[in-house]
Amino acid sequence: MNTHQLRYVKNLVVGCGLSGMVVAERIASQLGEPVLIIDKRAHIGGNIYDYKENGITIHQYGPHAFHTNIKHVWDYIQQFSDFYSFQLRVSAWIDGQAVPVPFNFNSMERLFPQFLAEKIQQKLITRFGYDVKVPILELRKENDADLAFLADFVYKNVFEGYTLKQWGLKPEEIDPTVTARVPIFVGRDDRYFQDKYQGIPLHGYTTMAEKMLEHPLIDVRLNTAWSQVKDTISYERLFYTGSIDEFFGYSEGVLPYRSLFFKKQELNHPYEQPTANLNYPCNYEWTRVCEPKYFLDEQTDHTVLMREYPQAFSLGKNEPYYPIANPDNNALYEKYLLKAKKLASVYFLGRLGDYKYYNMDQCIDRALCLFTQLLQQ
Repeated sequence: MNTHQLRYVKNLVVGCGLSGMVVAERIASQLGEPVLIIDKRAHIGGNIYDYKENGITIHQYGPHAFHTNIKHVWDYIQQFSDFYSFQLRVSAWIDGQAVPVPFNFNSMERLFPQFLAEKIQQKLITRFGYDVKVPILELRKENDADLAFLADFVYKNVFEGYTLKQWGLKPEEIDPTVTARVPIFVGRDDRYFQDKYQGIPLHGYTTMAEKMLEHPLIDVRLNTAWSQVKDTISYERLFYTGSIDEFFGYSEGVLPYRSLFFKKQELNHPYEQPTANLNYPCNYEWTRVCEPKYFLDEQTDHTVLMREYPQAFSLGKNEPYYPIANPDNNALYEKYLLKAKKLASVYFLGRLGDYKYYNMDQCIDRALCLFTQLLQQ
C-alpha cells in the first residue's frame, strides 16, 4: 500500500474485526458515507476469520460459536448470513474421562458415587433452584459440608488449573465478571450457553464478513498498520478497535493482556473428540482442543484438531487477545479512557479499544449502540 496516496477520508476505521466491520457497514449503508478500513493483518474478519481446508472450516483464532439473547443483534447479523443451528457443548478431561462443563448433574453422576451425586443435587436445588448457574467462587462461600465438597472438587479439577493456565493468575485475582464464565449448572442442560439465539454462519465467518464489507462505499486496506498511516492521513471520524494503550503510545504504561498460540493437527479418522471443545484443566500445557468440523457438521473421513496454548502477552512478540480484568488493570485503563474522552471525533471500541472481555454479540451490540449515538449528535 502506498500511504502517500492517503490524504483525507471522511470515516477511518482501524481494525477489520467484528466491531470495526459493523461500524463501517452501518455508516456506509445508513449514512451513505465513505469508509476506509485498515488492518495490519493480511485478512478481514479479525479473530473470527476462518477458512476451508480439505472439507473442514478451520477457525484460525480459536472456536467461535455465536450466541446471544439480544434480538436486535441477532436480527442484524442475519442480514449477512444464514446460520446453521449449532449449540455448543464442551467437555473437560477430569479423572481420566471427558465430562460436561459447565459442571452439572450429568458431570456429577459420571464422577461421584450415585448416593453422593443425588444428595448434592438435592441440596443444590433446595439452595439455588433448578436450571440456574452458580459461580464457583459463590459456591465456595457455602457452609454446608456436601456443597463445600462439591465446590472444592470443581475448584480444583475444573477451575483453578484452567484459570492459572488461561490467565496466568489465581481465580481470586481475576474480576468476577470473568470467573462467572465458569459456573456450576444446577440441572442437566449440557449446552455451554443457554442463549435464545445460537448458531454458526452457514458458509463460515469469513464469507459473512465479505458480505458485511461488500458495500461500494467501503474500502479495505490490509497489511496496513495504524502506525504506518497515522501521520499521512486526516479524517473526520476515527473508529479505533486496536489497543487503546498503543494508540496513546503507552504513555501510562502497557495494559496487560493474555495471548494465545495455536497448533493444528490432522488425523486420518472421522472424529477424535466427543464434543467440539475438550478442555484440559489439569493435564498438559494446552487449555483446550477444538475439533472444528463439529460446528457445521462437515462430513469427512479425516478430522482437524486445534490446540490452544495461552501465553503471556509480550509487546511486539505476539498478539493481545484477552484483557485481564482486575482492579489494578482497570485503573490503568481508566487513565487511558480519560485521555480518550478529550479527543473529538475519535471513538474506541472492541475488546482492545474498550479493554473488556466481550463476546461476539457484545461487540456487535457495542458497535450498533455507538452508531446510534452518532445519529443523535
